[in-house]
Amino acid sequence: MTLTDSEIEAFVRNGFVRVPGAVPEETALACRDELWRASGCQPDDPATWTRPVIRIASMSTPPFVAAARAQPLEEAYDQLVGPGGWQPTAGLGTFPLRFPSAEDPGDAGWHVEASLAGDEGEMRVSLRSRGRALLALFLFSEVGEDDAPTRVRVGSHLDVPSLLHGAGEAGREWMTLCQEAVPASAGRPVELVTGAPGDVYVCHPFLVHGAQPHRGSRPRFMAQPPVVPTGELDLGTAEPTPVARAVLAGLGSAGGVGKQG
Repeated sequence: MTLTDSEIEAFVRNGFVRVPGAVPEETALACRDELWRASGCQPDDPATWTRPVIRIASMSTPPFVAAARAQPLEEAYDQLVGPGGWQPTAGLGTFPLRFPSAEDPGDAGWHVEASLAGDEGEMRVSLRSRGRALLALFLFSEVGEDDAPTRVRVGSHLDVPSLLHGAGEAGREWMTLCQEAVPASAGRPVELVTGAPGDVYVCHPFLVHGAQPHRGSRPRFMAQPPVVPTGELDLGTAEPTPVARAVLAGLGSAGGVGKQG
């Protein structure tokens, strides 16, 4: 098993767990090489790094398929979501590639990830996290404190469930929810998503996190795909998954929430 009992408890409490070397280094570096080519930039020529962030939607070549299906990750997903509770994927996306720049990237605000689309295509989030089982952060380059690492608010996933309770299956509009989740979690400690190529941070879908401007010298390459569920969170079962346990803890409830949510 990939995660120890203490790591699972830390996930429930903190909202994320790091899986070092989840993707073999040679696979991660092969992914990085392909991302360089897709970016149109040259790794040995900073003059080509003309934008603070380049976003690549998805990649499904063999290295990315191998990364997405890495055994340690699939074991961790089973432990956190439950076997059969998530959908295997044939690739990864999206990729925010961040480059050293004095320019504001324009996307460095705190937020929760959206998980579903509303009737008019607007982004939404629901208590049972329809459409998103987990958030995975794949590192494809060495990421230190000066390399624009993603910031996470430790335990902030516990601040979100009460904001979603009672919103029904449609949930709440994403931006409105973020406008409440960000101040609600403002007192939480902050940790940085740092590590080596092949490390993966597996995060609760309600974790409040944010990018930051790149003031260092080394480009940062990562992927931030959703882990897609096969259904909605079961908050009424006698044995909730770690993801559901965190939602229940945020609600201050030891039991389920019936058909609300």
